[in-house]
Amino acid sequence: MTSAGPEGLVVARATLDDWPVISGWAADEGWNPGLSDGPAFFAQDPEGFFIGRLGDEPVSAISVVNYDSGYAFLGCYLVRPDLRGRGFGRATWDTALAHAAGRTIGLDGVVAQQDNYRRSGFVFAHRTVRFTGTVPADQATPGVRPAGKADLDAVADYDRACHPADRPRFLEHWLSARGHRVLVRLDGDRLTGYGVIRPARVGLRVGPLFADTADDAGALLAAFAAEAAGRELAVDVPETNSAGVALAERSGLTPSFETARMYTGPVRAFAGERVYGVTTLELG
Repeated sequence: MTSAGPEGLVVARATLDDWPVISGWAADEGWNPGLSDGPAFFAQDPEGFFIGRLGDEPVSAISVVNYDSGYAFLGCYLVRPDLRGRGFGRATWDTALAHAAGRTIGLDGVVAQQDNYRRSGFVFAHRTVRFTGTVPADQATPGVRPAGKADLDAVADYDRACHPADRPRFLEHWLSARGHRVLVRLDGDRLTGYGVIRPARVGLRVGPLFADTADDAGALLAAFAAEAAGRELAVDVPETNSAGVALAERSGLTPSFETARMYTGPVRAFAGERVYGVTTLELG
C-alpha cells in the first residue's frame, strides 16, 4: 500500500528497519518507548505500520494494527516537529486508516490531538494516566513468581479476558522479548494476575498489569519494584479502575502523562476492572 501526499510525500508500509526512527520520534515526544517493543509490535500485524517520506527522508509515521476481523488499534502517530502543519500527518493518517477496513479502531490519544480524533469519529471512553516513580521493594509478595512455560496457556487465557481482542502473535513475542520479565500471581493453582516489566529509554515500564484484585495487583507491583532495584517505574492506569489509581498513589507513584482511550465503535466486552495497567499506549 503506497499513496502520494502533499509536496511529493510518499506514504508506504514501514518495516522493522524503520522502527529506530519511529521510536526515536516517540522518545522525543516523551512517550518513553520500551527498548524491545518493535519486534513484538510488528509480530501482531507486519503490514500495520506506515511511514511518510520526502525523497529518502522520513517525515511522518503511524500504525493501525489489526487484531482480528473486528478490532484494530492506532498508535505511533507522529510528524517530525519541523515539518508539522503541511498536511503530511493527515495524508499518512488517511493511508493507514484504510488498512483497518471497517474495523472498530481504538487509540490512546495525547491531549493535544483529542479534538482532532473526535472530528475523525473517535469517541472518548476514559482517561489513562501514566504514574511514575520508585516503589518500595521491602514488601512481601506471596504467590508471585516468574512465569514458566507451563503458565503460558493460563496467561494467554487471562489476557484474552482483559483485552478487546485475542492477540496470540503479539503475546508470543511480548512475553519472551529481550529484557522482558513476566510475573504471575497464583492462588493455589489458579492464576489471579500477571504482569510484564521491560526496560525503556528511561527506567522501566510495567504493562500489562492485569489482576483479579488490588491485592493481587499490589503483590505484582511490589515484586516489580524488587526487580527495578530503585530504578524508576512507569505504569499506565485507566482512570476507570479506581482501585488501580489508588494502588499507584499508595505505592508512591505520581501522574506524569495522560491520554484518552477512544474508539470509533463498539468493542468486545472485557474485564476492565482487572486492568491495573494497560500493555502499551501504542497497541492497547
